[in-house]
Amino acid sequence: MATLEQDVSRLTEERFRRMSFVGGDSLPPVDTANLPPGPTWPALVQTAGLLRFRHRFHPYLHRKYGDVFTVRLVPRGRPLVFFTRPEHAKEIFAGDPEIFHAGKANAILGPIMGEHSLLLQDSSQHKRARKLLMPAFNGHALREYESLVTELARAEVAHWVPGKEFRSLDRMNALTLEVILRVVFGVTDEQRLAELRPRVNKTVEISPAVLLGWGYPRLQRFGPWKRTVQNQHELDALMYAEIRERRTAPDLAERTDVLSRLIRTGETGDEQGDALSDTELRDQLVTLLLAGHETTATALAWALHELGRDPAQLRRAQEAADSGDDAWLDAVMKEALRLHPVIPMVVRTLMKPATIGGIDLPAGATVGPSIIVAHSREDNHPDPEVFRPERFLGHNPPTNTWIPFGGGVRRCIGAGFSLMEGVAVLREVLTTYDVTAVGDDEPKVRNITSVPRRGSRIRVQAR
Repeated sequence: MATLEQDVSRLTEERFRRMSFVGGDSLPPVDTANLPPGPTWPALVQTAGLLRFRHRFHPYLHRKYGDVFTVRLVPRGRPLVFFTRPEHAKEIFAGDPEIFHAGKANAILGPIMGEHSLLLQDSSQHKRARKLLMPAFNGHALREYESLVTELARAEVAHWVPGKEFRSLDRMNALTLEVILRVVFGVTDEQRLAELRPRVNKTVEISPAVLLGWGYPRLQRFGPWKRTVQNQHELDALMYAEIRERRTAPDLAERTDVLSRLIRTGETGDEQGDALSDTELRDQLVTLLLAGHETTATALAWALHELGRDPAQLRRAQEAADSGDDAWLDAVMKEALRLHPVIPMVVRTLMKPATIGGIDLPAGATVGPSIIVAHSREDNHPDPEVFRPERFLGHNPPTNTWIPFGGGVRRCIGAGFSLMEGVAVLREVLTTYDVTAVGDDEPKVRNITSVPRRGSRIRVQAR
């Protein structure tokens, strides 16, 4: 009889084999004859440009080819058509979910997230998964989470050393990881937390080259790809153990963490098949981990960088923190996400021909708004290079000009959680310290996100 460890190892190996994004047969062939213009470089070069140099690549293509342009990607030069105007984004976000498939467009994440991931599902499967997840992220749930987030943030900033320069990204990553493990996973056992932390970090802190390697099984026997697979085996073993223990926890009915809520929601669902299997729970938890850990940490690091380089902005944010003006702190987070996009694009794969912005596009093409370009267009955001939180005070910019969480029926389910967490953390930092940015910074690509290359270095002093 197979042991639990062997069962989990088998599930991990099956996921890597089944979710390879290379050579899949679910996408229709693409008629590339009349696509919008774009570079003619080899697909591998264009893929590298999109993954590794996105913050220069998107603006370059926009300047050279206009508001709509095509990039060709591995495997087999599949086209990705970018749109940069808000009216185009509106059409894509409002597209028929039976035709505009986001799951297939996100296939590069499949080997890590798994087939049940909310980001990888489409049509009725996506609708079911979102319905089951929504109660864990509604307003009532967020209010219950906020006190624990505040407690964790207070404990984090209490350990900062006044006058000592440090990488705020590292500290924000440590904090948001702790929030995910305790608020989402509901893990409180120190031994399991100690085992989970390094394995989660290794999942997040990988390069675009390793991302591509997930789709080529032969690479997984070597170097960083081999280490990635081994780390996944170890992380999966810990996560399945936590899930199986939680199902039988005597206090399951009283627990407020996301995992416990999902288990209860599935067990009390009013439709056949609502109960989530261990594998489904694992896939959704990893999705929440990857989508909600480094993204929020990066936005916070950029927010501290911008406040730390402008004394007037810092004073205004500290006044908001002191007075409980969460609307201003929320605006600071939103402006940090606008000025420094963490995710570069939102994509859909067309399962049938579609027309966007008057352009006829073939089945099999992938389409999407460029978040990088949308957030930096002068006609969307006047003086786009200036950090100006008041853009979001009392109102939001015009629809589909600020899209860090995507849009439509697939808008990020954790958007409210991310902003709540950001506000709670800023409040604790700013009521305790003055913040000074140390040097300039610029984005670099890590995993699917863009982070401050020098870690958003800051120095704090007690107020």
